[in-house]
Amino acid sequence: MQSAPSVNDRKVARWLFVLCGLVFAMVMLGGVTRLTGSGLSMTDWRPVTGLLPPLSDAAWQDSFDRYRETPEFRDVNPTMDVATFKGIFWFEYLHRLLGRIIGLAFLLPFAWFVAQGYIRRKEIPKYALMFVLGGLQGLLGWYMVKSGLVDNPRVSQYRLTAHLGAAIAIYVYMLWIALSLIYPRTPDTSAHSWYPRTLALGVLILATVMSGGFVAGLDAGLMYNTFPMMGNHWVPPGYLALAPGWRNLFENMAAVQFNHRVLAVTTFCTIVMYWWFARRLDVPRRIRAGVNALLHTSVLQVALGISTLLLMVPIALAAAHQAVALVLITVVLYLCHGLRSVEPD
Repeated sequence: MQSAPSVNDRKVARWLFVLCGLVFAMVMLGGVTRLTGSGLSMTDWRPVTGLLPPLSDAAWQDSFDRYRETPEFRDVNPTMDVATFKGIFWFEYLHRLLGRIIGLAFLLPFAWFVAQGYIRRKEIPKYALMFVLGGLQGLLGWYMVKSGLVDNPRVSQYRLTAHLGAAIAIYVYMLWIALSLIYPRTPDTSAHSWYPRTLALGVLILATVMSGGFVAGLDAGLMYNTFPMMGNHWVPPGYLALAPGWRNLFENMAAVQFNHRVLAVTTFCTIVMYWWFARRLDVPRRIRAGVNALLHTSVLQVALGISTLLLMVPIALAAAHQAVALVLITVVLYLCHGLRSVEPD
């Protein structure tokens, strides 16, 4: 029988679950910031001194004047005034503020847990890695923003997708450790035969989500707003328009949208087959619940994806599509963790 977690481990796990929730919110707010075109409204990065927003008309005018020097103002928003600028500024400011809040929400409880002995010394490095990854994510976010402040009034799709991937990596890492505290592995448990298949499914889901990052970075969702065909074609014209050929995977709008469609449909069909066979497995009840949740979440995700496409990427639907993608990653991670350590028959 699997051992129960200690009281201390439960407290640390609850803290990690809260942090996961904050990172989840951070990813969602980042998506809304991207969808509203707000990401380039703050033209500098001051991790310590930039905590407060502009507090006077003069400060707002100064921020707006710096924004007017950017390619986005020149090429996209040349008629914008200060009042409109405030509307996009707040999304990016809140996104950065939440990042600082996450840093404090990690650092202060972490120090307390270590002082109280809830986190043992030998475990400190894996928690310290979380903090380091969070700091590097902040640097990567600014590296992404800088790509849109030079010549092109949009951030690099490569950097945007890397920023998204890093956020997901932090989320997955913290969630895995939290689950390990709640469901500790014991010597009498071993990996289920379906663990490798579930892990492979997780990789496929992650690849689909990352391909969505390139769709977002290129605004490729606005190119073909029909389904299942792309206009009058199954494969869009100009799929291999760029040379060398590999560039089409990441820089060709039509190819990027097509690839995301193919990955999404492949992932959905794979999940349906996975559910069909896995529902008969002799596994704990929580694993069976996870298998059902995987199917339900994937159905919702496909419905949101198609609706987002057909309605030309409304902000609410696109944000929900991104949120459910992270929920799907959460569910498959939960299954991987559960199947990695099950009691023998």
